[in-house]
Amino acid sequence: MTIPSSQQRPSPISATVDFDADGVQHGFLKLPISTDESAWGAVMIPVTVVKNGDGPTALLTGGNHGDEYEGITSLLKLSSTLKAEDVTGRVIIVPCMNTPAVMAGKRTSPMDKGNLNRSFPGDPNGGVTSQIADYFTRVLVPMSDVVLDLHSGGRTLDILPFGASHVLDNKAQQQAALEGAKAFGAPYAMVMFELDAEKLFDTACERQGKVFVATELGGGGTSTPESIAITQRGVRNFLIHYGLVDGEVEMPSGGQVYLDMPDASCYVQSQHSGVLELLVSLGDEVTKGQTLAYVYDMTRSGTEPVAYRAERDGILMARRAPSLINMGDTLAVIADVVERLEA
Repeated sequence: MTIPSSQQRPSPISATVDFDADGVQHGFLKLPISTDESAWGAVMIPVTVVKNGDGPTALLTGGNHGDEYEGITSLLKLSSTLKAEDVTGRVIIVPCMNTPAVMAGKRTSPMDKGNLNRSFPGDPNGGVTSQIADYFTRVLVPMSDVVLDLHSGGRTLDILPFGASHVLDNKAQQQAALEGAKAFGAPYAMVMFELDAEKLFDTACERQGKVFVATELGGGGTSTPESIAITQRGVRNFLIHYGLVDGEVEMPSGGQVYLDMPDASCYVQSQHSGVLELLVSLGDEVTKGQTLAYVYDMTRSGTEPVAYRAERDGILMARRAPSLINMGDTLAVIADVVERLEA
């Protein structure tokens, strides 16, 4: 049985910053732990707060998964450069949400194998990852008006750079998020379909009525000068769009392509294990029935590969990065190209 939030004990996490004080503060979200290496230790999650008077609050997060470097890098850079006089309102920057995973360079935490973005709304009595999720759900998200969560493909996926929103029951909330996803200014903007959204950070924010924008900004377990430039520009655009920083939103010089993911048929998942040969590249147009990839059985030679075909027209917006593939792995994601995005 799920205990209502109002009946749960306070979060064990404490902040070394004062979220209500003007100025620039750098500190930590401290989660007490006891391990073989540190009997009275703590998980130290870096946090920066930049506040200047009254105004909206933006929560900027990276490192929800520890092997996604575009957001981590860009927010670490922002935390050392954003000045209070540049801001109207408050900007809360958490570059490494799941700090144990970030330090290990893995998608999930080495402390409890927890995937933070599958752990919301969290539990103050749960494991480390669940306690981090609970703190964001019950402390940071309620004090925020708009939330930007920076993702990329990590070690196992490579993804076209886009800002994204979701289909919501509240159409005004959906439209506000959609406009933010466009204003992020990546080469692509998307309405994204999640295979299972129940335990995502996205859903925890949206259920509280917050304007939430997600991104995917590359992947492969690295970053590039291009992906960092897109991310930095996008973060600044986000703050400008929602009135926290002065300036003009800068859109990509080549224009922006709109994408839609209407249902689960966008995802192509492997039913075999072996070595993957992709026949199309990111951004390529594909047609329904087209062969996208072959999976070869590595346990014997002389066998025909298994062909995987597109179930819809569109473009390849994500692909598996490693050539080794197992049953259940997503090998390709196809999105529709649309003329406009509307709630």
